[in-house]
Amino acid sequence: MACFLVPAAEAVVTTIAAKAMKSKEANPETVKIQLDGAELVEAEKIPFSRKLSWLNKLLWGGSVLLAFEHVWHGEVAPWFPFLTAASNSADVAEMLHEMSTVGITMAVLVTAVWAGMLAVSSMIEKRAKKALPDES
Repeated sequence: MACFLVPAAEAVVTTIAAKAMKSKEANPETVKIQLDGAELVEAEKIPFSRKLSWLNKLLWGGSVLLAFEHVWHGEVAPWFPFLTAASNSADVAEMLHEMSTVGITMAVLVTAVWAGMLAVSSMIEKRAKKALPDES
């Protein structure tokens, strides 16, 4: 009914946070990487605001797809109150229950997948840094 609103609300918050972080981030940290023992290449460490934008894209994409699915099934209408369950007080309780169970579960799952992406990204960055020859 309205489970897509929970990830959408999280997406709004993380979008605002990412924009605030991006404006405060200074120059990104650069690392020199030697490829195949031949040349040194400069690479940027991925700033956290960009990593947070990955979460934004996951949340917004999932919310849009879920909203489309709810429109397809007639649970969202183009007239007030927009959510068909909001027009009946008995359905409102069911809608809020769905939001608090299914919606929160979806938002937590998407955030957990993003945390996994961060872990993999961090491992790749650490591996690249370890592969650098000592400059001493």
